[in-house]
Amino acid sequence: MVIPDAVESGSDLKQCGLRRRNGGLHDSPTEEESSCSEEEVVKESSSDECNGKSDNLNGGDKKEQVSDVPGVEFIYRASFPAHRRNKESPLSSDTIFRQSHAGLFNLCVVVLVAVNSRLIIENLMKYGWLIEFGFWFSLTSLRDWPLFMCCLTLAIFPLAAFFVEKLAQRKYISETVVVLLHIIITTATLLYPVLVILRCDSAFVFGVALMLFACIVWLKLVSYAHTNYDLRAISKSTEKGEAVTITLNIDDTYDVSFKSLVYFTVAPTLCYQPSYPRTPSIRKGWLLRQIVKLIIFTGVMGFIIEQYINPIVQNSQHPLKGNLLYAIERILKLSVPNLYVWFCMFYCFFHLWLNILAELLRFGDREFYKDWWNAKNVGDVGSLSCLISEGVALLIAFLVSALFHELCIAIPCHIFKWWAFIGIMFQVPVVLITNLVQNKFQNSMVGNMTFWFTFCILGQPMCVLLYYHDLMNREGKVR
Repeated sequence: MVIPDAVESGSDLKQCGLRRRNGGLHDSPTEEESSCSEEEVVKESSSDECNGKSDNLNGGDKKEQVSDVPGVEFIYRASFPAHRRNKESPLSSDTIFRQSHAGLFNLCVVVLVAVNSRLIIENLMKYGWLIEFGFWFSLTSLRDWPLFMCCLTLAIFPLAAFFVEKLAQRKYISETVVVLLHIIITTATLLYPVLVILRCDSAFVFGVALMLFACIVWLKLVSYAHTNYDLRAISKSTEKGEAVTITLNIDDTYDVSFKSLVYFTVAPTLCYQPSYPRTPSIRKGWLLRQIVKLIIFTGVMGFIIEQYINPIVQNSQHPLKGNLLYAIERILKLSVPNLYVWFCMFYCFFHLWLNILAELLRFGDREFYKDWWNAKNVGDVGSLSCLISEGVALLIAFLVSALFHELCIAIPCHIFKWWAFIGIMFQVPVVLITNLVQNKFQNSMVGNMTFWFTFCILGQPMCVLLYYHDLMNREGKVR
């Protein structure tokens, strides 16, 4: 069946997705053609119209204008086929991930706001206002000042690393001595705040903040030493006239600059390089909006912790000592507010705070995270090495992560039960099991669901209950 073309301008023709071919429409529409409503059927036009005459566009009893496509004339025929190709339903498994779900996303947001608003009102009616700042901040005493001074004096260690690199640049010390000095400096970077926290009865949140800052400084110093070691090796090879293979367009100039170290120390990155991509200016309005968001979401996070998480854990038993069904019920009840807090924490730190810092420093590369929420399993981490296998690299990545999690939680709590370490390392067999399940069902979504269950539903609520009860037992009270 050949249908003559509708009379339309080139731009209008492009907008509604129709194409001319031998005086008719395509039998098999392309993706662009499918954007127009399939109920709109092009009818015959007069020969004068096909020849470009427009004096009859607004006349004629048999012609009908379609208001949603300006300037294009359509006439409908009942005989034109409505079904012209094979298509799947929008919610079928083959097409559900290839189309927009903006409407369903908006519905989920509306439902979440409605449900959580009711829960907030119910919580306030049942428990009242529970927020207490004493657990987080001890503003009435000076016991947290040693931690603050420790945080400020951590700048000594990047300065020491700079002097070591200066000595290495001028060839006053050998490579072996350089490596040994960097090991001493990085080790002291962690031991110094650990000793300060253990000797001071500080607030929990300040202890966690200091350990997080110390771990960040440690990671930066490792990158600083490693990068300068590699730049020295490239410089020596260049001086000897040896060919150095560099696959990326990078700045491989070996110059130990104090200005570069200072910028790297405060920059939102753990990877040292002599120079970074920079933005042309600071967007003050955008920066102010991010600061307001940071304040709001930090408040939301504190509200959830005090109003929901604290009452749940206070009315719970030790998960490894009490009734099993009761422990499962507490874990499941704790999982949802814990998930909200984790999302708020991630958004506040990895998105808002790092972007605020990047904007102030005009730091250009702001891909601080990738779409980890689409991870097929908990093993989707960036552990690459040319010297060891992927499995060994994965094991090392989890081991380092487990140690840092234990440091940041156990030290401020003054508890050494290794729950965080065990929780992280438990993910290694989970990776193996997830891979087996994915290979069996040939579906990556199975792995993604396993990731979410082990990461947010089971692991974190369990660790919260374990550390809470061990902390209360250490203090000899029930909060």
